This record gives sequence, structure tokens and C-alpha cells, in this order.
Amino acid sequence: MEFTYQSVRNHFVTQFNAEPFIVRSPGRINMIGEHTDYNDGFVMPAAIDKEIIFALAPSGTANTIIHALNFQETINVDMNSTQRVQQPAWANYLLGVIRQLTDRGHSLKPFACVFGGNIPAGSGMSSSAALECGFAFALSELNDLQIPKVELAKIGQWSEHNFVGVRCGIMDQFANMMGKENHVIQLDCRSLQFQYFPIQLQGYSIVLFNSGVKHSLASSEYNIRRAECEEGVHIIKSRKKEIFSLRDVSVNDLEANRSFLSENVYNRCKYIVQEIERVQLASADLQRGDLKAFGTKMFETHDGLSNLYKVSCAELDYLVTMAHHHMEVIGSRLMGGGFGGCTINIIQTNAVDRITDMISTGYREQFKIEIEPYRVQIKDGTSLATVY
Repeated sequence: MEFTYQSVRNHFVTQFNAEPFIVRSPGRINMIGEHTDYNDGFVMPAAIDKEIIFALAPSGTANTIIHALNFQETINVDMNSTQRVQQPAWANYLLGVIRQLTDRGHSLKPFACVFGGNIPAGSGMSSSAALECGFAFALSELNDLQIPKVELAKIGQWSEHNFVGVRCGIMDQFANMMGKENHVIQLDCRSLQFQYFPIQLQGYSIVLFNSGVKHSLASSEYNIRRAECEEGVHIIKSRKKEIFSLRDVSVNDLEANRSFLSENVYNRCKYIVQEIERVQLASADLQRGDLKAFGTKMFETHDGLSNLYKVSCAELDYLVTMAHHHMEVIGSRLMGGGFGGCTINIIQTNAVDRITDMISTGYREQFKIEIEPYRVQIKDGTSLATVY
């Protein structure tokens, strides 16, 4: 079930008999630059028009209550002793934010919160960052903390590291907070310096195909990939002291150390080194307005993710291969951590419905699964919303 600003507000008023303020917290896409964020590389995300909506107000009592509309579950929070919980799983994304805010010395008043949204879980649109960062933004607004957006992104990341247990990079949270309508962000994940690039689609649309699968090894393999990258850095650094991350590694560095690296570690590092360079070249494509060259790099990224980084799966490979067969699709790749979720595609707008039908039919015959297509538009990052 999807929720609107009005419906979330109405649920809050019915449950708590008070008027809340509303925060919209978007999902994100990443046009190019996958798995580079935790390697100090470059990424190119954007906030989109799929979002989680929060309604908050002071509770007026000593109690803090949070209700999740999508799950129809409620938790009561002890603001003085915030700990991880076993169930419900969604609570930890929020509890980590409360814990980090209080650890930073902020005083939080008891509150009531209702939230719901339309970001498909497990699709690679980062509902987790939307949950963490939208909540952090809402608590900052509620308590007049005036925390800068970049710091709120870091608070969301801390929650995911320490309360959820996924050692994500900063990209998802940064895109959620700093998104700009009709622009992508080239983010330097080492310095957090960033630059906006207008994306001129002009007759093309961004379409996500949700594979409908999320293989169970996704989270564990994510952490393994991170460890493999760190192993590569450690080995190369032992011979070249100025290396601190794969951001510092050139193709020559990698080849000079190849005999010291296992095949898996070499392949993981090779993909990351290539992808960091690919993002910078893709930015130049956008500056020239060369969307087709940009799309070609998306196909190259998928090839690296599938064959070197090994985070694809049969379903995602099928969707990208089928997309590549249509000249109206100028770019396609898996998006997100991998092992399921969505592919992201740039498709001629007048061909979207026809190509979607053709790919859907083939996918259904191959995997007995219905894909979910989403046309997405690029929007601003987390912000206050007005209910009319």
C-alpha cells in the first residue's frame, strides 16, 4: 500500500489527536559509480520521486511512540536508553538515529511519529537511507537542532553501521539529503566535495525494472566485497606507502601487485579502479550533453559488476542483456548492492511501454516472475512538505 502526505497526516491526527509537521524523504537512484563509495571513490546519485513520509509532533507526555504504516507496527522508545532490538527490524534504523543524536549531546523531547511510503523495499532505491535520514531531519526540525544536512547524512550512516549492521558508504544518505531536482550529484566520497550536473534527458526516460528477487546472500556478500577491497589496499600499501584506499590505486599499481593478490581480490580491485575513472568520464559526457556516451558507460559498469565484482545474478543479467538488444535503450545496469533489486535504464520515452512489455514477457517466461517497472523523476532531497 502506498501512502500520501495527506493519508500519513490523517493517520497521525486520528491516532494522536494532534496536528503534525510533515517531512518527505526520497529514495535514490545511482546513475553510475556502484560500490565505489566505501572505496573513497566517486558516485553519481540523485534523489527521486519515491519517498517515505514522516508525520511528527511532541507527544505531550513522557512517552515516545513510533508507528510504521507499511508494517502496521508500533514501538515505544525509551529515549534515555536506546538499544538495538531483535524485532521489528525497521526499528533499528530509527533507534540508531536517536542514539547518535543523544550521544552527540542533543536533548530530544518525547514525540509521536507516524510514517509510511512508496519506496519498494529491496529494490535498490535505498529505503534504508530514506528511513534514517528523513527521521534524523525530522528530529532536528522538531527539536530545533539546526544540524547541517551533511551531518544528518553521517548520522544516518552511523545508524546503519552500528544498529543495522551494514557497513555502507555515504552515498545513499548523501543523495537523500542533498538531492537537487533534475540534477545528478558527482560526489567525492573521500572529501564529500560534490558538484551538481544537469541531466538533460530530452526524449528519454529513466526507468527501473524491479527484478522481484532479493537473494539472501546480498548483505553478507556486501561485507565480504568490502573486506576484499580492504585486503587489496593492505597488500598494495605494503609496497607503496601513499596508498590509503582504492581511490589511490592506478591500473599500473594494480598490475604491479597482481602476483600478490588472489584472483578474487584482484578482480574486485580492478572493477573499483575502473569504475572510479568511469564516473569522472561520465561527468564529462553530461557536460557535453552526450547522453549516449553516458549510457554506454552504464553497460560497461554492469559488465564489471557481473564479471569482476560478482554481485549480479541471473535475473539482473537477463534484464540488462534484453535491454541491450533494443536500440532505444542507450544504457542499462544493475543498481544498488546487487543480487537482486532493480536495473536502471535510459530508454527513449516513446518506446518505454513497448520495450517494457517485451522485456516483461521474456522475463516472465524465463523466471516465472513479474517485473515491476518504475518511471522515476529526479527530485530534491529530504525536506519539509506541505499538506494541502
